[in-house]
Amino acid sequence: MPKLSVIVPVYKAEAVLETCVASVQAQTCPDWELLLIDDGSPDGSGKLCDGYAARDSRVRVFHKSNGGVSSARNLGMAEAAGDYLLFIDADDWIAPEACQTLLEALEGAGADSAGCAHWNITPDGRKWAEPGALPAGVYGREEIRRGVVDRLLGRRLGKPGEVLNGFIWRFLFSRNLIVRHGLRFSGAYLEDELFLLEYFCLAEKLAMVDTPLYFYLQNPASVTRNYLPDYMDTFRKFYQAKEALAVQYGLDGDDPQWRQSTCWAGLLIAIGNEFAPGNPATCGEKVRRVRAFTLEKEMAGAIRTLRPRGLGRNKQLVAGLVRRRWFGLLSLLYTLKNRP
Repeated sequence: MPKLSVIVPVYKAEAVLETCVASVQAQTCPDWELLLIDDGSPDGSGKLCDGYAARDSRVRVFHKSNGGVSSARNLGMAEAAGDYLLFIDADDWIAPEACQTLLEALEGAGADSAGCAHWNITPDGRKWAEPGALPAGVYGREEIRRGVVDRLLGRRLGKPGEVLNGFIWRFLFSRNLIVRHGLRFSGAYLEDELFLLEYFCLAEKLAMVDTPLYFYLQNPASVTRNYLPDYMDTFRKFYQAKEALAVQYGLDGDDPQWRQSTCWAGLLIAIGNEFAPGNPATCGEKVRRVRAFTLEKEMAGAIRTLRPRGLGRNKQLVAGLVRRRWFGLLSLLYTLKNRP
């Protein structure tokens, strides 16, 4: 039985999958299996996966109809044989020493998880390191609660690098803990954040290393130019799921303003999404939709009771315009920002 199961959801990854798979095969720790979950990919990704499995017995492939990244990861967790799970996105890769370093940190501390820093990579070749969720060291339950859970719950506003992103690929997970508590991914957006939140509500010990072991390929255009027509529906479901977790694990007392912070963060993303160039709606319709978002009960309460501080310059400007309800000026701002 392998010590470690590496799970990679695969969808339209024909151009990038080779780098990801090669980085797993190059690991200094040989005790792994690689699960490639072909999520109904319409390109040649499924055939590539089969080729890797035919050449390397440590690679297992599962083909399924398209259901999204959460369903792909859930299938991978159900089929994994390793004691520990590591998730990689198909367009990313890991350092050769990643598995060994994380395993040694986790087992040396008797921890439920190990985490690392990562490299951000842009398509034009720029590269910079981003620190892990916590500095190097071993953390107990209360420290995990303050340093990870509370930040994921309520500290959703701030400059880049200050907010704890829900990157599951920066952690090694205990399969036993996941199976014992029936943890699963759900949703098509922000699913990482919910999974991490629940996992670390249950974890007793976390080992952190400072070394960047994961290479995260950023595509700036994907956030600013792709339009998600159902974003607000997705956010509402995410918010309800987060609220259920807060009740289940008694988190409300940790940060009484977590709802307002979460709503502000979701609203700022919703506004950027609404004004994305890929949205075919007229300018007037975009403004009407944004105005409607701000009138929803939870959003309106957040706007009324919490004034965001410490955001990046652009988001701080957007927040100020929203609080003043200057939606016409907000539309003009995005029109200028999105000019070719």
